[in-house]
Amino acid sequence: MTQPVLETDRLILRQPDLSDFEPLCELMGDEDTTRFIGGVQEPALVWRGLCGIVGHWALRGYGFFSVIEKESGNWLGRVGPWYPHGWPQPEIGWSLNRSTWRKGYASEAAVACMDYVVDELGWPDVVHLIHADNTPSQGVARKIGSRDLGHDAEVAGFGMIVDVWGQSAAEWRALRRTLR
Repeated sequence: MTQPVLETDRLILRQPDLSDFEPLCELMGDEDTTRFIGGVQEPALVWRGLCGIVGHWALRGYGFFSVIEKESGNWLGRVGPWYPHGWPQPEIGWSLNRSTWRKGYASEAAVACMDYVVDELGWPDVVHLIHADNTPSQGVARKIGSRDLGHDAEVAGFGMIVDVWGQSAAEWRALRRTLR
């Protein structure tokens, strides 16, 4: 299977590998960063999560990408298509290290992933599961043209109820030219 690599002006999005473990531990060890994605995790649980992401790629043929800053080579976080057991439908999600916030990396990576799932995976629509209090994530969703679809979903395994945001592939195709 060919491993897709997505590139933007500032970022490389690649499949996760073992080198991502330490920076993922940093991300998952930060209380503010993990507030809406299940909370702080110790390294043993981060390891299981990384293995789950790698396994998702093996089982579904897609998954979270590791986001690498081109200029520095630093791992910034994870963004991409995700559809674990119990999710209402496939989504594009994002989690980036706090040091990267408010620099446009999440929306830049999400735009590349929107293109990928619409053009390569053929998704008819895309959702994002976002906690009602997670205004930064709502801002990323708005930047890429998604909106609150007016219904909630339970995030399986987390015991959280979240808002479902999203847009159709047709809406994305019409909008994406304006986001470049």
